[in-house]
Amino acid sequence: MAGIWREKGVIPYVIALFLNALTDLGHKIIIQNTVFKIYDDQEQIIYTAILNALILLPFIALFTPSGYLSHRFSKVRVMRYGALGAVVITLLITASYYQGWFWGAFALTLVLAAQSALYSPAKYGYIKELAGEKKISALNAIVQSFTTVAILSGIIVYTVLFENALTSPYASEADILYQIAPLGWLLVGGSIVECLLLLRVKEVAASSDVTFDFHKYLTGRYFGKNWLLLRRKREIFEAILFLSLFWSISQVILASFGAYAKSTLGIQNTIVVQGLMALAAVGIIIGSVIATRISRHYLHKGLIVLGAMILTVTLMILPNTHDLRMIGATFFGFGIGGAMLIVALNALIQSDTPSAHLPFVLAGNNWVQNVCMVAALLLTTLSAYFGFEALWIFYGMLGVSLLLSIGTVIRYKDYFIWLLFEWLLALRYNIIPLHPHNVPRTGAVLMLGNHISWIDWILVQVGVERRIRYLMERSIYEKPFIRPVMKIGEVIPISSTGAKEAFKHARIRLQNRDIIALFPEGSISHDGEIGKIYPGYRVIAAHQEGVIVPFYIDGIYGSVFSRSAHRHSPSRSWFRRNVRVIYGDPISIQSDPETVYNAIMTLKERYGTQ
Repeated sequence: MAGIWREKGVIPYVIALFLNALTDLGHKIIIQNTVFKIYDDQEQIIYTAILNALILLPFIALFTPSGYLSHRFSKVRVMRYGALGAVVITLLITASYYQGWFWGAFALTLVLAAQSALYSPAKYGYIKELAGEKKISALNAIVQSFTTVAILSGIIVYTVLFENALTSPYASEADILYQIAPLGWLLVGGSIVECLLLLRVKEVAASSDVTFDFHKYLTGRYFGKNWLLLRRKREIFEAILFLSLFWSISQVILASFGAYAKSTLGIQNTIVVQGLMALAAVGIIIGSVIATRISRHYLHKGLIVLGAMILTVTLMILPNTHDLRMIGATFFGFGIGGAMLIVALNALIQSDTPSAHLPFVLAGNNWVQNVCMVAALLLTTLSAYFGFEALWIFYGMLGVSLLLSIGTVIRYKDYFIWLLFEWLLALRYNIIPLHPHNVPRTGAVLMLGNHISWIDWILVQVGVERRIRYLMERSIYEKPFIRPVMKIGEVIPISSTGAKEAFKHARIRLQNRDIIALFPEGSISHDGEIGKIYPGYRVIAAHQEGVIVPFYIDGIYGSVFSRSAHRHSPSRSWFRRNVRVIYGDPISIQSDPETVYNAIMTLKERYGTQ
């Protein structure tokens, strides 16, 4: 991640986004805390939900124009004008504070949100322009972390300043606004500094010449076109839906917790209430670091399942404890799970979307998320109106989280299984993939390499984003504790009596442009050397298009998983091994065994240490 900071423009860009989030949140916190002080129970839930809905509605209404602006003009220019607009809006908000116009300040939340909606596709679309494909996950994690720090800072700073500003008794919203009015100048100052920082951000992509037809916008033709664009790739659309469910859950929990804390936990101080919720932001920071670490080789989609499961566990705990420390830990865990979802799903959307479509897809992502969040807040408002307590709303969100977990498991279960395997191995082995870029991102691939241990099939997968489908000896595949996992990984069992069927299945996989891997030596090496390459793989490769990617596994011989005579030696038992997997340059899929042997041997001679 350190290398991304050296890219020109990254520092002012990230700080500008920090200030943007801080300003947006600061006003919301001031209004939300005012609601907390004046209203109780269902009224408090209703007004908090409406406030959150005002922030979201512009992202729905301005879905198409925001995508158009980000596509038509330089994203940096859009961000600069957006920041300038924030200066004007925050001046109006500050004036409302000084006049005691609570409902005017409440309504200006909608205007400030409209500025954010027009700004959003440009600021997130710029990540890909600035970082490129290789560093997109790293910059996503940085942006997410800094945005989260801004949220955390805004919650803490504005809540503490809000409480300290209330030095006199109050009986109405206006009484509160008169006392906290100077806080408005912090909002104005943040917007001005944001403007100045964006002047230092470089413009990467030029403006386009597309035009905007207002009639098409009003009649919904633009929306229909953009909706089809969102649905074009199923995985991207599912990622948007998963993000939408997460943000919907988050909005409802945040809208309901204040009333729950006041009525059930007996908390009257906004610092305590906001502080507990702020621990979710701390969790997001930590979770973003974890997500970046796990995705250091490629975007690991197993994070999506893990994040959803963590959310579900925390929502099981939240309504069943009154201990403030446990509630704080629950919000912290909620943030960690949320960060894993946010970082992985946002990176997936950005990396898998063509650059020309990215502004519209990001705008559509905002639209779907905000429709779902507004719908969730509307249901929350209705629930509160009809007398449902916050506790039952929490249980409802637990149900939604269970659905999210089930959906992610169905979609990414194989990635999650691999993530668990990698974590288990990481306890003992430092696995270092070398040259994984040699594995094509698309197309049929046959991977052939040396066979040193019982865990080679896990080691080879660690550096490769695409899922590898292995051929495995049927006698091992059929073991009761192994077969369920192998079925999830779509492993192809093979035996001396069933080789023909296994090879047929593998050929179909290659025709479907998948990756097939096998160990052509036929058995695990006893001496750590590369044995004879048997020609059975040629039956799979015959008349197929694609390439062979040779690999060499170095460092695992002598471990407890190898057949080394010294694998149980006490001197080797307690140190953490460096294991390297070297992926070679692709060769013809029709290569003979001698060519394959030489390719693997070349990798050993060049990179081997054993």
